[in-house]
Parts: sequence; structure tokens; C-alpha cells
Amino acid sequence: MACLIAAPSSGSGKTLLSLCLAAWARRSGRRLQPFKVGPDYLDPQLLSRVSGHTCRNLDPLLCGREWVERCFHWHGSRADLALVEGVMGLFDGRGPSSEGSSAAVAAQLELPVVLVVEASRQAGSLAALVRGFRDHGPPPVNLAGVVLNRVGSERHHALLSEALESIAVPLLGVLPHHPSLELPSRHLGLLPPGELHDLEQRQEQWAELAARHLDLARLEPLLAPPAPQAGAEDPIHWCLGQHRPSPPEQAPLPVAIASDAAFHFRYPEAGELLAAVGLEPVAWSPLADEALPVGCRAVLLPGGYPELHAAQLAASRRSLGELTRAAAAGLPLVAECGGLLLLGEQLADGDGTLQPMAGVLPFRAQKGALSLGYREATATTRGLLVRPGERFCGHEFHRWQLESVAGGGGLWQLDGWGTPTRSEGWTAPNVHASWLHLHWAGCPVIPSRLAAAAGRAAPLPTSAASSNPTSPSPRFSRSAGV
Repeated sequence: MACLIAAPSSGSGKTLLSLCLAAWARRSGRRLQPFKVGPDYLDPQLLSRVSGHTCRNLDPLLCGREWVERCFHWHGSRADLALVEGVMGLFDGRGPSSEGSSAAVAAQLELPVVLVVEASRQAGSLAALVRGFRDHGPPPVNLAGVVLNRVGSERHHALLSEALESIAVPLLGVLPHHPSLELPSRHLGLLPPGELHDLEQRQEQWAELAARHLDLARLEPLLAPPAPQAGAEDPIHWCLGQHRPSPPEQAPLPVAIASDAAFHFRYPEAGELLAAVGLEPVAWSPLADEALPVGCRAVLLPGGYPELHAAQLAASRRSLGELTRAAAAGLPLVAECGGLLLLGEQLADGDGTLQPMAGVLPFRAQKGALSLGYREATATTRGLLVRPGERFCGHEFHRWQLESVAGGGGLWQLDGWGTPTRSEGWTAPNVHASWLHLHWAGCPVIPSRLAAAAGRAAPLPTSAASSNPTSPSPRFSRSAGV
């Protein structure tokens, strides 16, 4: 059975070990299916690129326990090897609990755990730390062994090896000091693979490091894929369930999805679910100042880093005008986090200069305090994708404050551990915009309703120019609280 790669805390080397194993497997000519626990976009992008196969998120809080089980067995059983990268520390879940943690996923799927320990400043204390993680619970974990990161010398290696022997925990290898293992990052995590211009060179080095420094004779059996489940259904169609539409009588309707360096925080299931409900995802780049695709019936604006490209976005007058025109024409617009920022009137760039955006929603966005964590969202109004009283679990991760220039109500009430209940989001008959990241596998009614709304919308007429849009914005409800 596949293993789950965990650590005492973030920054210990989980991703590095996962990438080394993925690179080694690919060089060996074997298909490795990667998975990632939790609400993460950047690690899965790297794992997908290095392994050559789409990484799947396993998040019981966002998607439910049954989805995690079905997704893992469906995709994992189709590969030669499989691994699951954990999230944060082994027992870190919602709030102070282990709910949704790496340990919880390992226990549910009965996966052995490989613990990665950043050991640069440790010797005998390593035994106390590893013993604590091995014996802590609930949930109990099956600790298969330890991989040590940042081992400084042969003497240091020997000290750490004896410490693990004293508690009968296998040492499965080390990650030495090496330039290829120094991955650059920014405020939301690692740099995406498109910004790592030496990724191919690093990938070859990672494969070599795995072959030289990891105990592959012990690790390879821990990468065995799960057995297929008899009679299992494709998890995409399973999760749609009662929301599965009738077979379409017409060609799929095109839906524009912002896809470029500014907008790329998207789970792969989003596109798969759109296709399953009769829509055709079409990549669209606001950064390239593109017009919306011909015949477009809806627009999806995922999260990303629009603030890093605010000036270029501001200069993309055709793309911004297309958004304003689409909103006025009644096309469904769905925006999450960074996508929400594109719909406002102004966005602060890295220097704090306010840059003009699409002006569909009346707010200015400035850097603010960190908002991070799982949120329970209770819809308070009828909107494009939600109905009053419905509850959804999502994840919030941003550092923005909205300064509103008009009043209004919210899309839903957000509750989360350690945060006050607040009204959040913007909605209209054709607009759904929120800080909240949703995984649609956990709320399949969302893509189904989007498909229905797209089917009712008229195709956006081709426009000769929209460089200085003056069309009125839709009527909406909104909340500026962050």
C-alpha cells in the first residue's frame, strides 16, 4: 500500500522527499500517482509536473471521507506506484484538533507513515521527537520509518542513526544539503513550476539524490498502489449523483477559465466536473489581454497572484472590458479569492499603487491581515450558485482588505475556529464572488447550477472593442468584511 509522507511541521521537507521519489519513479519509467492532503494548489502543481500525472487532493473536510476513499483507490490503482504528501504537521487539522489532518487521512486509508524530520540541529533529541509522533494519538499512526533532511556530515548521520535505533524506528534515507533542494517560495507557498526555469535540471538531480541517498529497497514497497475497488464508479460521476444532468442534446457550452500566471489556483476536478455537466472549459488569459472565447456562456476566475501582475492586468483593457460586458449581458461570473480581486474597481500592486480593474464590483483592494483556515459557509441569500440556508465547507487563505464604495448585504455567513462570524461574499443573479475556495467534489450542486445558468445565458456577442468599458454593472449584494 502507498505511504503518506508527513512531518512534525511545515518546512521539514515533505515536498522535497515527494519530489525526489516522483522524479526517481519517472526516470525509472514507472507511472507514479501523487496525492496531496489538504487545501493546497502549489505543491500539487509541482508533483503533477515532476511525476507527469495529475496530483489529486485528499481533503475530508472539503470533500468528505467517502470522496477521499474513492478518489484514492480510483486514481491510485491505475498507477504503478503511489504516494500521498501530507499537510503541515502530522496531527495538524482544523483548529487545534486532528480533524482533516495527515494522520486522519493515513488512519482512514490505512497508510503507513514516513516521517520527514529536519535534523540539522539535532542529535539524540531526535529519538524523543520521533517517539512522540509515533506514539501520539488519536488517531494512531503506523510509522514505517524516518527520512532525515539536512544531514550535515557522516558523523551527524551516524549520531542520528543511533538515536533512531534506540527506539527501533527504521532510517529510510537522508536528504543532504544540495542546491536543488532549496526551493524558492513566496507568501502563499512554493513558486509554481512555470516560474522554476531550471525545473528539468532539478528533476534529474532529484532522481539522482533519491537513488544515492534514500533506502529505495525499503521505500519502494511503501509506494505500492492500492488495489482497485470492485465495481467502483468514476469519482466524478459518483459525486454528481442526483446532480448528474441528462445527456446533453447539444454540443458542450464553452466556459472561459482564467488560466495564466495570475490565475492558476484550481483543482483538476473543477474542469472534469464542468465537462461532466455539459460544459467545455476553455483557457482564457486576462494577462495576455485576450477577448473572451467566441460563444462563451460563463466565466470562471480562480485564485492566484493577480497582485503580482496588477499593472499588466490594468493595461489589459480588452480583457477587463470583456468582463464588464459579460456581467452586463448576464453571463454567469464565478470568482474565488484572487479572481474576486479582478472584479473590483482597484487593486493595490506590490508598491501599494492602486491599479484599475474590471469595475464589476464596487471595492478597492489593499493588503491586510492574514485570513487563513477552514470556513463553514451558510448561504443567506439566493444567488447564482447558492440557496438560503445551504451550508458549504471551504478554505480561506489571503492577505487582503476590501474598502467598499457602496453598501449591500452578503452572500453567506462564514464561521471558523478562532475567527468571528462574519458576512462575506458578493452575489447577483449572474455573479458569485467570494474569498472562499471550494472543492466542487464536496459540493457538486455548484457546477450543476453553473451549467444550468450557462444554458439559460445567451452567448456573448463578439465585440469589436471594449478598451474603455462603460456598460453598467449588474445589481448585486455584497459584503466587504475580511
